[in-house]
Amino acid sequence: MPPKHLFFGTGGIPRSTKGTSSISGIKRIRELGLDCMELEFVQGVRMGEKGAKNVLETAKKEEVALSVHAPYYINLNSYDEEKLKASLERIYQAARIGSLCGAESIVLHAGFYQKSSKKHTFESVSKALKAITGQLREEGIPAILRPETMGKRTQFGTLEEVLALSAEIEGVMPCLDFCHLHAREGKENSHPEFTEILSQIEESLGKEGLSNMHMHVAGVEYGLNGEKKHLNLKESDFNYPDLMQALKEFRTRGSVILESPVLEQDALMLRELYDRI
Repeated sequence: MPPKHLFFGTGGIPRSTKGTSSISGIKRIRELGLDCMELEFVQGVRMGEKGAKNVLETAKKEEVALSVHAPYYINLNSYDEEKLKASLERIYQAARIGSLCGAESIVLHAGFYQKSSKKHTFESVSKALKAITGQLREEGIPAILRPETMGKRTQFGTLEEVLALSAEIEGVMPCLDFCHLHAREGKENSHPEFTEILSQIEESLGKEGLSNMHMHVAGVEYGLNGEKKHLNLKESDFNYPDLMQALKEFRTRGSVILESPVLEQDALMLRELYDRI
């Protein structure tokens, strides 16, 4: 079920957490008064079913909404059958364990164009996502796969590509990474541009697209080829006040996950700004 308002939280456990476990991170999110946390399975799914059950119990008790970031080592446009198979398995495991934690949204980096055309890459990614969403449905795993908009031009994941996949495949929705959209071309950083992005989402996916959003936000350093690294919001040129204004105007619902180096500081700052609008 999509949230009834906009949640703010962190990508991974807050920096101020005592301890390094997901459970201590969830408890810290609640102490801070934030709403959500993304479980970072980016180096691999290293949590078992028992651990997932404990995470679920803690998240329910603390009333913290969870999502998952799948491993980085995924390329659904790989020419190597073994690498493609391994990529699908990593997404499956992230969705399976994430679902046991109570997470519905599973964020993933879909892949790289390599020597393929954009059309061929889209077809490869689409075919792979149809296979994995079909498997998840068959096994009754209630996960939404969320291909992320990506910040480097070599990476599959423009806004148009991610929206087209979401419109085409049941069980796929976008992860809108606004700093990636900005870094990719050095644009997408003003109120009219944010409004255009949200209008495109509504046009492609209807009201559900805006009422069940999953977003990543951070400052970003970028160059000619796109994203270089994440920055704290106040140390970047990212126009987060205008983004918050646009999200409020469109009455978006869902989760805003902060990925800047200071995580919870920016999450709290952003939510305070949003609430003041």
